[in-house]
Amino acid sequence: MTEFFEGISWLFENVLLVPLDWLRSLELDSWWGANAINFVFIIIGMIAFAYWCKQLKIFQDADDENTRSKPYLG
Repeated sequence: MTEFFEGISWLFENVLLVPLDWLRSLELDSWWGANAINFVFIIIGMIAFAYWCKQLKIFQDADDENTRSKPYLG
């Protein structure tokens, strides 16, 4: 059983977490460079939010939303 857990340990240390080790090894001196990945995620989130609001507006303008309540069949 220890070989199983050592295999999981090897997988995470040598395969899955290598990109994070690479980012840590850069030792960026600038604040902007260190937070660039955060800015990328924030921009992606803002684009997704804008797209979602646009789709909501399209369905609201088309009056395509199903607002009827369904009868209880219990």
